[in-house]
Amino acid sequence: MFDRIRRYADRRRGTEGEAVPEPRASRERRAHNLFEAAAAYVAARAEDDQDRIEEAAGWVSPEALSFGVSELACRAVIALARERDESPAAVARDLLGLPVS
Repeated sequence: MFDRIRRYADRRRGTEGEAVPEPRASRERRAHNLFEAAAAYVAARAEDDQDRIEEAAGWVSPEALSFGVSELACRAVIALARERDESPAAVARDLLGLPVS
C-alpha cells in the first residue's frame, strides 16, 4: 500500500522532486464573483448576446446573480441621477418609460 502512495507521489513530482505544475486549463479557470457575473450578464443582455448571457448566468447561483444585477441597477440609477441632476426615482421611472409621479 505504501508503495502505491510513493509511486503516486513520485509521478506528481518533476525530475528534481518539485511538484508538477497544474495543467494550463485548470490554472486559467477561476471563480467569478457575483459582481463580475452581473456586469457580464447585463452587458450581454444589452447587446442581446445569448451565448454570453448563458455563460455569465452559469458563473454564480441564480440568487447571487439576482443580487448582483440588483446592485448594478441601483448603482447605475444613482450614477445617472447625479449626472442628470435628478432624483433616483425620476431616473428609474424614465428608464422604464413610466410617467413621472
